[in-house]
Amino acid sequence: MTQALPAAHEHAPASAARALATQIAALDWAGIAAQLDAYGCATTGGLLTSQQCAGLAETYASDTLFRSRVVMARHGFGRGEYKYFAYPLPELVAALRGALYPPLADIANRWNESMAIGLRFPRDHATYLARCHKAGQTKPTPLLLAYGAGDYNCLHQDLYGEHVFPLPAANSCSRSSGRACNRGRKSCRSRRARA
Repeated sequence: MTQALPAAHEHAPASAARALATQIAALDWAGIAAQLDAYGCATTGGLLTSQQCAGLAETYASDTLFRSRVVMARHGFGRGEYKYFAYPLPELVAALRGALYPPLADIANRWNESMAIGLRFPRDHATYLARCHKAGQTKPTPLLLAYGAGDYNCLHQDLYGEHVFPLPAANSCSRSSGRACNRGRKSCRSRRARA
């Protein structure tokens, strides 16, 4: 059984978290919001180095870093598989999650306001995690996908309780000629808000 850790245990070392937070804060969030409004997805360009992508890809072989494995074909989700990280999250994953959440929460709150939905997301990720944990949603949701030739992922949502954040983020890393590389895409996907 996976033990839930307090949100405070999820933080990356200060230097890595600060560097990613600075890079993510400098993104054109008005442009990203406009893309999300118009198309339901947006890209940011590369956020991870090739070495960081390779490091994440290499973690897939270690079951100790993960809480569960999903073979997509068994559930009609596509072909390939993914694993959910366990707490404590890898430093890079925790840093990305913490830095991307605040501007995405602002967008989600604007969408909810425009649709007259009363729910608001706190701007601080630790506060949102505390809300989820209080409701019994204690398992971390970041995951790592593994694809072979011809594999794919059908659009689907894995929901684990009443608290659902509408803007998941994905980083595309792939193996090319035996090396992991950053495809230069960070995408945020959700259903398009409609007033």
